[in-house]
Order: sequence, then C-alpha cells, then structure tokens
Amino acid sequence: MISHNETELIALGEQLGKLLEKQDVIILSGDLGAGKTTFTKGIAKGLGIDQMIKSPTYTIVREYEGRLPLYHLDVYRIGNDPDSIDLDDFLFGEGATIIEWGEQIEPSLSDAYLKIFIRKLEDGRELEFEAHGARAEALLASFEQAGDTDA
Repeated sequence: MISHNETELIALGEQLGKLLEKQDVIILSGDLGAGKTTFTKGIAKGLGIDQMIKSPTYTIVREYEGRLPLYHLDVYRIGNDPDSIDLDDFLFGEGATIIEWGEQIEPSLSDAYLKIFIRKLEDGRELEFEAHGARAEALLASFEQAGDTDA
C-alpha cells in the first residue's frame, strides 16, 4: 500500500482506527522519520481522539481517551528489555495499543498483533502489513476491504 503524502498516511491510519477493538495491538516498524507517529495520529482520529498526538519517545507511553483508550508506546529506549515496563497493563487493558519500534519486544507479545512496516519512498511511504493471529487477520481483511470500497 502506498501513501503519497502525510494527509494520505493519516487517512489510512484513521481508516484502521475506526476498526480497532479493545486489546488490539499494532506494531509500527520503520526507520526514524518513516511516519510511525503520523500514522498513529490517523489511528487516534479514527478512535475519535481530539488531543494532539506526540511521540512517546521520552515518556515511553502516552494514553489518550476516545471511543477506546489508545495506549501509544515507543519502546526504542527500553531495547530488548520488555520487563522494564508492565506491558500487560496495555496489552490486556480496555483500549487499543500502538507500539512504535515494537519489533524489539515482539518475542514478549502474545500471538495476536498486526505489524505494519512503514518505509520512506522518494515520494511518500510504503506500508506493508503482517497479521499475527486470527484477530489481526480479521482486522487486516476489514481494513483492506474498507480501502477497496473507498477507492
């Protein structure tokens, strides 16, 4: 999937955000500046969140209230030590969880999450999706179907 600009990337995130349910987990993977936080802004919009979305790089987690709570984590600073934060509070909480740099803690996650790779292109971003588990597969199928009807 290709996003040609920030507006399209946010719109894709919003489309996904509208489909999220309690305990959905999204891992966002990509280089620095790839658009992980921008995509999360769209997800928040889809969850009806009006607050400004900021990268949680230094705070590790930010929580926002909308149709569902949104737990936005950036685990870059914790490296491969997932025990340094209590992930269960987020993964099994009442909201949806977005984890930037989540590939670092992937072995500690349950088998149910949607991984999204965001890559910079010369003109925009490329998004590649990898579903893990039945819920993630259903979420991805709904997302792709919604994208087909929007085209």
